Amino acid sequence: MFERIDTICLTVKNVEQSSAWYQELGFKVAFKGKGYRVLTVGNSEVPLTIEEGSITKEENQTYPIFFTKDIKDTYKKLQEKGVAVTELEDDGDNNFFDFYDLDNNKLQVCFWE
Repeated sequence: MFERIDTICLTVKNVEQSSAWYQELGFKVAFKGKGYRVLTVGNSEVPLTIEEGSITKEENQTYPIFFTKDIKDTYKKLQEKGVAVTELEDDGDNNFFDFYDLDNNKLQVCFWE
């Protein structure tokens, strides 16, 4: 169902400022999307995604994103297992949806080419 952890996502207040800050620390921008940046560091295979959003202490803002080759099948399998899932979305670059574990921790699944 899942191929790998695709990225770890952090929510930031301002994606442009945060991206510049991470770049000063040696991170490289691998991809720019609307409201987010995918950053790599060193020879790590798992990038860091920073995503612009609301910062609150009441909600966990860090979550893994899993990659799948067949997002529709993965979506269906999770639904069949009774897992809480959001709608399947397409932002033009990625297809993705969120799902939640037993403690209501957010996880995400993506597919991109």
